[in-house]
Amino acid sequence: MVADDFLAWPFFDDTHRALRQRLRGFVREGLGEIDEEGDDRATCRRIVRNLAEAGFLDEVVPAAYGGRHPALDVRSLCLARETLAHHHGLADFAFAMQGLGSGPITLFGDDALRDRYLPRVRRGDAIAAFALSEPEAGSDVGAISTTARLRGKHYVLDGTKTWISNGGLADFYVVFARSESTPGTKGLSAFVVDADNPGLSVTENIHVTAPHPLSTLRFEGCRVASAQRLGEPGRGFAVAMATLDVFRATVGAAALGLARRALDESLARAASREQFGRKLYDFQLTQARLADMATSIDAAALLVYRAAWTKDRGAENVTREASMAKMFATEAAQKVVDDAVQLFGGAGVVRGSVVERLYREVRALRIYEGTTEIQKLVIARELRKELAGE
Repeated sequence: MVADDFLAWPFFDDTHRALRQRLRGFVREGLGEIDEEGDDRATCRRIVRNLAEAGFLDEVVPAAYGGRHPALDVRSLCLARETLAHHHGLADFAFAMQGLGSGPITLFGDDALRDRYLPRVRRGDAIAAFALSEPEAGSDVGAISTTARLRGKHYVLDGTKTWISNGGLADFYVVFARSESTPGTKGLSAFVVDADNPGLSVTENIHVTAPHPLSTLRFEGCRVASAQRLGEPGRGFAVAMATLDVFRATVGAAALGLARRALDESLARAASREQFGRKLYDFQLTQARLADMATSIDAAALLVYRAAWTKDRGAENVTREASMAKMFATEAAQKVVDDAVQLFGGAGVVRGSVVERLYREVRALRIYEGTTEIQKLVIARELRKELAGE
């Protein structure tokens, strides 16, 4: 079904509507025969290649490096993630990571770093990754213990990163490490580390409920040239947060894609399934469930595309809007997908069915790029700033 009436909202222009139309064709033809349940790393590499050949990775880098827009257009990123997630979870993941993994370079890299990495990302020649989390530093970024010690013209990295998307698959990682003696978030710096750097190894591949290439990385005396640092020393937290300000709303968009697919499947099921001599749709409880699902999806879409539109209009800070979008959309999608499973009954928990796949895919969105609980704290912090007139 995939209704496109929301594209008439004032958040969008003809460029966005054309992108949606092209993506709709791509998910049918460019992804139609790709199995999500096989080798996730090989599948992701193939999807990245298909996305690049179809021109969709032009959305994740600026025009100066072969991209489509002068700067990252967050509405386009959101539309891409929503459309891809509706059809294929790994395609959404592959697209998102090309953006998130290269985003710090787009925002904070010098000309040399941008020239070296961004055209390769756009062509699908280099797969990107974002290495922030550690065994004891997930939501608490200030607890990062990986160190980066300056030795002449190089930094030497030592430590462990885990839950790293594209781990073992990526050609380079944006790594956050403690370079200064200042405690907490103020002592961090960001570095671009090539996957073949001596001292960098993959120690574990992590298998989760839905196909998703995750790994643990180990840095042991890993030498990285000072020129690979992004931004000023000790400004790594700002690099991470500015990147997440751009991409956090896109997580909400991916959730929207999953929720819309769940509603589509539910409507088809309700119209065809008979119980007690009546179509499932004819029962008032079913109608109420479907009405709640549709309303939650529209509310989530308004928050997601408000955040994206606000950023695209040049707002310097969209932390509150992006956090609201991510929090509400992922929580709403979880409920919508759960309602779809309930409506399908036993058929909804059969391994390999569409709604069972959606149920496994949606859960992680409430965790990565900031849990729901962290989003609430971020929103409250932004409200306090407004109260104080900051």
